[in-house]
Amino acid sequence: MRMKCALLHLSGFCLLLCLAPSCSNQVWANHRVTYRFDHGRTALYKDGKAYAPRNAPIPVKRAIAAGNRLQNKPYKWGGGHRRLDDTGYDCSGAVSYVLREAGLLRTNLVSKGFFAYGEPGHGKWITVYVRKGHVFIVVAGLRLDTGGGSRSGPRWKPESRSAKGHAMRHPRGF
Repeated sequence: MRMKCALLHLSGFCLLLCLAPSCSNQVWANHRVTYRFDHGRTALYKDGKAYAPRNAPIPVKRAIAAGNRLQNKPYKWGGGHRRLDDTGYDCSGAVSYVLREAGLLRTNLVSKGFFAYGEPGHGKWITVYVRKGHVFIVVAGLRLDTGGGSRSGPRWKPESRSAKGHAMRHPRGF
């Protein structure tokens, strides 16, 4: 009986290891995220709002529209996790909101959950940058982040930010 219990525990542990995202399955950023407007390829940033390129896929346009709706929301720890439309958002709540509204995520994730989101590496239109305790997203070349600037809360940030130490993930096909 003891041996049987030990084997069950061991097999459960092995299953968890297999399901957990491994560090070797990540593509790690070693660069700065810098916004440079490129007509037709990146979002236009003007007066605190983002405008999607005309040729962007519909989910990208929806993601940008969702990010625009967050622009006056304050930072709120745990915000965006219990309620879809919250009074404020933390980093993972904001990224979850944008991806969910774009139809690219089914449920909210905490920051560490993004280590297993989508596929590893830089995306063509959308890239999620995640490290222990923080996540931000770049949509059509423009960063949506709760950190790295003077204003608190989720904001489009045209300022450059280091992404070193972040794993890069993207939704399949984007």
